[in-house]
Amino acid sequence: SHPLLCPLGIKCGGVLSAPSGNFSSPNFPGLYPYETECTWLIVVAEGSSVLLSFSHFELEYHDTCAYDYLQVYNGAARDRGNLLGTFCGHSPPPPFSSAWHVMAVVFRSDRHVAKHGFAAAYRKDACGGQLTGLSGEITSPRYPESYPNDAECHWSIGGASGGGPLTLVFADFQMEGGQGCGFDYVALFDGPTVTAPSLGRYCGSTRPPRTVSSTPHLLVIFKSDFNIGGRGFKAHFYSAGECQEVFTSIKGNFSSPQYPNFYPNNLKCQWSIQLPQGYRVKVFFLDMELEGRSSLTGDCDYDHLSAFDGGTESGSLLGRWCGRESLAPVTSRSNRLLLLLHTDRNMAKRGFSISYVGVVPMNVSCTRTDFHIQIPVQSLAQLERNRIYLGTPSCAAQVVGRNFKIHTRFDTCGTESQRRNNTSVIVSTLYIDFSVGDQEDIHQYEVQCEPKRKEASVTLLAGPDPSRLSQAENLVDAQKWEGEAIDAREIKSQDTSDIVFISICILAGLLMVIAVVGLVLL
Repeated sequence: SHPLLCPLGIKCGGVLSAPSGNFSSPNFPGLYPYETECTWLIVVAEGSSVLLSFSHFELEYHDTCAYDYLQVYNGAARDRGNLLGTFCGHSPPPPFSSAWHVMAVVFRSDRHVAKHGFAAAYRKDACGGQLTGLSGEITSPRYPESYPNDAECHWSIGGASGGGPLTLVFADFQMEGGQGCGFDYVALFDGPTVTAPSLGRYCGSTRPPRTVSSTPHLLVIFKSDFNIGGRGFKAHFYSAGECQEVFTSIKGNFSSPQYPNFYPNNLKCQWSIQLPQGYRVKVFFLDMELEGRSSLTGDCDYDHLSAFDGGTESGSLLGRWCGRESLAPVTSRSNRLLLLLHTDRNMAKRGFSISYVGVVPMNVSCTRTDFHIQIPVQSLAQLERNRIYLGTPSCAAQVVGRNFKIHTRFDTCGTESQRRNNTSVIVSTLYIDFSVGDQEDIHQYEVQCEPKRKEASVTLLAGPDPSRLSQAENLVDAQKWEGEAIDAREIKSQDTSDIVFISICILAGLLMVIAVVGLVLL
């Protein structure tokens, strides 16, 4: 090992590369010194894991371990995404098994109150172990070299506080094949022991499918017989509690695992937003800080967040982001959107916080006398035109070309004049009826026009699960919908109505002037 110097010449910390060993706080079993920081980096052969246990533990106590503490990391220190736990007081940490071949231990003391410290032992585990982190990686012995004959390894994954179901993904897989996988194989169990339900038994060179447990525990067994080997396998796991969610309500929000604390490493998380037909998904980035771009390529090669249209990774890519950026909202072209977070095995940041709202794409405009509303038929393809109406069912939409259209005067269709912010506005309600059978599902949008300025807006009043709508959302987008432009004839008709209105005003003015002149002459 290579000792590091602490205050007062105390030697502590270093790199521990032997297959097994012991280490302890400075002066153990005496009192440890004040204002000391030590880091031990334990490195064993790749493909192995580190088993760590504590025989003695006594540090100054604090309810959040803010004074003296010991931290254990799954990998190199200081990467908070790898932190397995922070400990103080008299209760020793549990035994740990690293998810990789590197583990770090950090000890720190402040300038007050010293205790006897700790004593720890570690050893290389050729394969298998108890893995309690939220994420990690497992490999067959000696991977990527050929695995040994007559090997048997058991990885018991899970048990982390707050952990949800586990997802296991194989990045590489090459083993001896055979009917029924009776020679070399990997077996998966939906629980901590072999008595749990089987999740599959795999061999050969076809990668096993992504596996999701139904409990916070997953058992992986690797076994090889007396001859014929292969490269083996590499797989990574993560807790799917905050990492794999499906949203179907009109409005919602979510964040990266452990936000605003650092997210775990080695994740592939997905959030699927699936709204009713006719909606588009508009995503707002409230906060985002991921690992930055690669200095070599300038791209998001490390940790990144991606958005896909249509709800699957085969859909068109709407964006791929990393680093610390202030992002404009993103709107899907369909009623489904998939967000994927990839994190690698190094470096972690705060993550992200996102909200979304469902939008029916529409264009609302007005003149001094009329409302004009257009909705692409494609976005509400399953609805009859009488399911879309303004104010009353008698003011239903017409199908004109590729659009549902409502063109109505202000004195019809339940419109009313109101005064808002000392301005006269015309207001009505647009209803879109998605009801099926006895299941009522009517979405309401307030349509508003300021006739003097000929400015229109639309605001969501109610949709599926109105309890989620804490406040009305203004949903008009500045840009036009893709492939849809405002009908030129519609604009023409708007201009015509304005010309008629102005002409009437001029004619009334002329008649008044003639009347006044006539009175003077008389």
